[in-house]
Amino acid sequence: MQWKIDLEKVVRINSYTQNKRGVDAVGEVFAAWLEALGYRTDRHRRELIGDHLHFVSPKSERREKILLLGHLDTVFPAGVFDEWREDDEWVYGPGVCDMKGGNVVALEALRAIYDRYGKIEDIDVLFVSDEETGSDDSKILSAELAKQYDKCFVFEAAGPDMEVVVGRKGIGTFEITIEGIAAHAGTSYAKGADANLEAAMKLQKLVAMTDLGKGSTVNVGKIEGGIGANTISPQAKLLLELRYADHREKERLMAGLDEAVRMSYVDGTKAMLGGSIQRDVMEPNAWQTTLIDAMERISGQRLLTEKRGGVSDANIIASSGVVTLDGLGPYGDGDHTPKERALKKSFDERIDLMTKVLLHHQEHGVIE
Repeated sequence: MQWKIDLEKVVRINSYTQNKRGVDAVGEVFAAWLEALGYRTDRHRRELIGDHLHFVSPKSERREKILLLGHLDTVFPAGVFDEWREDDEWVYGPGVCDMKGGNVVALEALRAIYDRYGKIEDIDVLFVSDEETGSDDSKILSAELAKQYDKCFVFEAAGPDMEVVVGRKGIGTFEITIEGIAAHAGTSYAKGADANLEAAMKLQKLVAMTDLGKGSTVNVGKIEGGIGANTISPQAKLLLELRYADHREKERLMAGLDEAVRMSYVDGTKAMLGGSIQRDVMEPNAWQTTLIDAMERISGQRLLTEKRGGVSDANIIASSGVVTLDGLGPYGDGDHTPKERALKKSFDERIDLMTKVLLHHQEHGVIE
């Protein structure tokens, strides 16, 4: 199985996001494989993280433009989880499902096209280097490149029943900095303005915005503040995350966040807000349904769908208006842990699906 040989090669290279040398080494391996299929590599060089790689195919005027999207980085530093092993059903190692395995699925489908026609047109590939830390650097590039494409396939792991992902929550990370007034807690208590108390009041207001029925959560994950037990706290900070399943909930949460920052529950305190929406929501839509129907007809496979609370770079491309499907990699579990694994038979299923779909695109110009 060629996919397994190639996957082992890249999994054995540590590509922790902050390991620029390792991430670039994985990128070089994929570049060699894709350039052998006629791709041109546009390298977006970075000093502190791995380079982002945009692999560009020859263009025609008669086909819709397709983007295959993945990431090169994984989550563990060198020496923590570097193994590769397999048994009869599974392969194990960092990135086997998240998402070196998905990248290899895309590669194998493209090889099948090249073997059939001796060329590939109008199907480009983007591998970014910082997805596991939020795509803070690459998201601007991804959003800009997305304007060139009609459809995007993202090769994060499939669901347990080989589901395709049609929806992902949006996510924002924010920090509220609160300024109070320091005072001696024994002799001058009334002269102080307690930033810690203000933080506690704001925390309750924020968490109360959670609505699990609508898929919206607000989590204050970190609190810090104060000087010592005998001093009214002059400062405090709240680090929080918002997740939401649709744009209406995003607007509600952002309005509530603004109100919680603006309001002073303890006289004499004031607050400032930092942070941003990291990745906006990917909402299911009718264009996805049409694309899935076409993929089922082309491949002869039944494709189940699901929505996920976690985010991926699919959020970025979908937010740019491109018809986007995620979860087109192999099925696996244990990602972000030393138990990460991927199901061998799921590679064959996904490679078969994407080969048939992309061959149809080369023959007919569209996927419909």
